[in-house]
Amino acid sequence: MSDVFARLDAHAARFKAEEWEGTFRDYLSIVRANPQVAQLAHQRIYEVVRSHGVQTDNVLGTEKYLFFKNDLFGVDEALAQIMEYFKAASLGSDVGRRILMIYGPPSSGKSQFVILLKRGLEEYTRTPQGAVYAIADCPMHEEPLHLVPHSLRPDFLAEYKLHVEGELCPMCALNLKDKYKNDIYSVPVKRIFFSERERMGIGTFVPADPKSQDITELVGSIDLSTIGEYGAESDPRAYRFDGELNVANRGLMEFIEMLKADERFLYVLLTLSQEKNIKTGRFPLIYADETVVAHTNETEFNAFMADKKSEALQDRMIVVRMPYNLKVSAEQRIYDKLLHQANIGSIHIAPHTLDVTAMFAVLTRLEEPKIKGLTLVKKMKLYDGAEDVEGFRQKDIRQIKEQTEREGMDGISPRFIINRVSAAFTKPGATCVNPIDALRVVKDGIEAHSGLTKEHKERYVNLIADARKEYDEVARTDVQKAFFVSFEKEAQTLLDNYLDNVEAYLDDSRITDAITGEEVPPNEKLMRSIEDKVKVSESGKDAFRNEIFRKVAMAERRGDKFDYRTHDKLREAIERQLFDERRDTIKLTVTSRNPDPEQLRKINQVVDTLITREGYCTVCANELLKYVSSLLAREK
Repeated sequence: MSDVFARLDAHAARFKAEEWEGTFRDYLSIVRANPQVAQLAHQRIYEVVRSHGVQTDNVLGTEKYLFFKNDLFGVDEALAQIMEYFKAASLGSDVGRRILMIYGPPSSGKSQFVILLKRGLEEYTRTPQGAVYAIADCPMHEEPLHLVPHSLRPDFLAEYKLHVEGELCPMCALNLKDKYKNDIYSVPVKRIFFSERERMGIGTFVPADPKSQDITELVGSIDLSTIGEYGAESDPRAYRFDGELNVANRGLMEFIEMLKADERFLYVLLTLSQEKNIKTGRFPLIYADETVVAHTNETEFNAFMADKKSEALQDRMIVVRMPYNLKVSAEQRIYDKLLHQANIGSIHIAPHTLDVTAMFAVLTRLEEPKIKGLTLVKKMKLYDGAEDVEGFRQKDIRQIKEQTEREGMDGISPRFIINRVSAAFTKPGATCVNPIDALRVVKDGIEAHSGLTKEHKERYVNLIADARKEYDEVARTDVQKAFFVSFEKEAQTLLDNYLDNVEAYLDDSRITDAITGEEVPPNEKLMRSIEDKVKVSESGKDAFRNEIFRKVAMAERRGDKFDYRTHDKLREAIERQLFDERRDTIKLTVTSRNPDPEQLRKINQVVDTLITREGYCTVCANELLKYVSSLLAREK
């Protein structure tokens, strides 16, 4: 428990932010020392994300922002487009006067993206580099530099590189005149901290029934109880600056399912996006500096774009499509995250369970390849980063993607998969869920899904069969590896032998026989037996051997060790060679109906190995052996 308290103390210390109060004169000193405190909303959000680090994807030519790495998976291209918007807007370009509209299928990460920005802003404004200051008694917590007269703003830009943008809100303008007697130096300033819960710098709007939902939820309202005191509805003191757009000033405004909103609400965004102003009745335009991020589904978006009456608002949008993730490894991380948040008790998830369901989900989202020889499964593996996929390489991905139209916009969502896997947890007596269990409940869910057509159901059931075939190979491999006392050691020994022979072959030299000590020519039979396992032809053997040695040389230059797993195709060849050498023994042991004592001892040893080395439990290890036994029994 003390460790938990220590971590809580460390977290509190990290984000402890001292409150600060002073005058506008004091604030000017802060701004002169650190102009960043006066940055606009888009700049602030861009800094929030960028401060966590950026990596470049050399294959796709996109930037990967580490801010999202633990929460959003497989949508790097969409995130890169979004960050291009923020980068351009942070430079002060006209892009900052556009609404960011994100659309895509459900459960693709749209809402999660905005949630991350909100939490990031809250944490950032509690750090020294993210400090934000506002006029202390301003209902819209506005930038104190709005007090600077327009005639002096060019001087600020020339001397301090500070572009002062915006006007005082009606309340601050009145206070400056009546309360502070036009003495801008005496206006109080304080440090503020963004908080969605406290409605500070972060606003959220959710459309509801247009007949009952009032525009005041966005722009604030007149306080009728104070009109008698102040004499007019146009008096700022009689107005509540509590609309979501008022609240979001200086920060972020999230518009959930924006296109479901009534037209009245969308019209407000026209002046906000283009002019950075909020228009309310009986008041002049109110300046607002905020980033508006809207998200919606594809159906609503297409209907909106087809409506000619919406052209003005369409022109004020930067649109980004956020499709489903198309990488199996990233999909598995999504499931890991969702299951980590759930309470599944003591139920064990067998190895490869999430991987196999991820394969199925990704397959449903892929479009049929238009390139000869490229199957959906090959495409799936290529997208996931496989170095070689029988005739295709990573460099081919760009061409493959160019031939797709809406890949990732259809298919099965992560939410559906997790719902079905969770159903397997609830079955009576369930202590472990394995890949076959998971595929079975997914299939049941597909067949019972009322929203799918007969054609879709048939296609998805066929894709479940494809995912199961991939698992068959993985299951065999796990069992076969478990039969080796030291699989990796034997694999490395075979690799070293192969490399010695390849090196001699390429150098046209001889090698020393380990037993006799004689100089002998390279063992062509050994090399070809290994290369045949991955269908390297006689005519292609030289190219393959040269490629292997280029990889060996590259590893040595980097100071890395080249082992049997370094090259995917060679790894597969080494594994198959070792397995074939013991194939008959493995098959006989696993498929025996009445194992003798020696076979039984070996089976128990394999189960122990699966448990200690591969992460299986007793239940799923025995289920794996039964499953592989049925596979081997069907083989000729």
